[in-house]
Amino acid sequence: MVLAPMADVTDVAYRRVIAKYGKPNVMWTEFVSADGLARAPEEGKKKLLKDLEFSESERPIVAQFFTSTPDHMEKAARLARELGFDGVDINMGCPDKSVEKQKAGAALIKDPKLARELIRAAKRGAGDLPVSVKTRVGYNKVELEEWLKELLAEEPAVIIVHARTRKEMSKVPARWEFVKRAVEIRNELGAKTLIFGNGDVVDIDDARRKCEETGCDGVMLGRAIFGNPWLFSEHIPNLKEKLKVLIEHTNLFEEFLGMYKNFAIMKKHYKAYVNGFDGAVDLRAKLMNTNSAKEVEEIVGEIHDDHDKHTNVERESDSSYVVLGNTDVDRLTELFGERPEGKEAATVAGLVSELAGRIPQRGEVIEDGGLRFEVLEATDRRVERVRITSIQPPELRLSAEQAGGE
Repeated sequence: MVLAPMADVTDVAYRRVIAKYGKPNVMWTEFVSADGLARAPEEGKKKLLKDLEFSESERPIVAQFFTSTPDHMEKAARLARELGFDGVDINMGCPDKSVEKQKAGAALIKDPKLARELIRAAKRGAGDLPVSVKTRVGYNKVELEEWLKELLAEEPAVIIVHARTRKEMSKVPARWEFVKRAVEIRNELGAKTLIFGNGDVVDIDDARRKCEETGCDGVMLGRAIFGNPWLFSEHIPNLKEKLKVLIEHTNLFEEFLGMYKNFAIMKKHYKAYVNGFDGAVDLRAKLMNTNSAKEVEEIVGEIHDDHDKHTNVERESDSSYVVLGNTDVDRLTELFGERPEGKEAATVAGLVSELAGRIPQRGEVIEDGGLRFEVLEATDRRVERVRITSIQPPELRLSAEQAGGE
């Protein structure tokens, strides 16, 4: 499972956070202009090199470049080798108009001859480093049969297939049947290139399913990483953890990129970190008006001081709460004045599994006594989030004080 390159997302600051809390098998940098590296004045080149900064904690890490000039591709690949990267990737899928005007990104799908020249150039510069290509299944239409064979002829180490055409952008669901077909084409040709799939992967369980269904060698996850640096670890954070990491992320952005990038870039992350709990809307609004890590820390600190210490519990109403699977079962007595009797489980996840006699899946509902448990999120190994609702009449419910809670 690998991390996708995303402009102004997978920068040096966020990659540090991801490496600490949920490291993937391989990381990709943001895409970097090989033309800019070759032509930019010293100050501009310095800014581009910031996009290629990385730490040992992020290894293995691949540098991604875009260009339509083989000579620039060769120089960029050589630079990546000198900087100590573990691989070089060529972007042949970006639909951004400014990139396509340079005949780079997805525009290369229309010019297989040039695309092949770029792979050869990257190999010359990269030396013994693996060279990969990230692309799409076609430009205006699906043309995987012709396009993939051209790429495979140059024997890249990996081809990452985004399961949409350039024309489709991200406006339609990714069609993973084309990833399966890419694997079949590779096998028919007897090529050794690995095929990775990409597009609409929501979590690691989803990635595993897509691997099994298509036979691909790996999956690249992108948008699922927003607000969730724990993605690859499959840890479900509580609110306290989310707010702590939001501050950590902001401080790293200011430390590494404060002189080079606009602070507004962080605000797309705030929208993802801050949701799904009481007060999220107000907190997001406040964060949208910040301009420094200090301001963010002060605002988040105020929220944290006022928030329930049990931050893995989200109140929906007086009789309904959404809780994380790792919530202590004793919290049920505090919230509802009761808990299922005669059960040994210490957590809500264990309790729900004990009641069901197995690990229940998303959407299942289990009732015991005066409580209804609805599974909201679950993997094959554990229950992650549960909505718990009291089904007793209000007059029969004990208050938290009567039940001996806080």
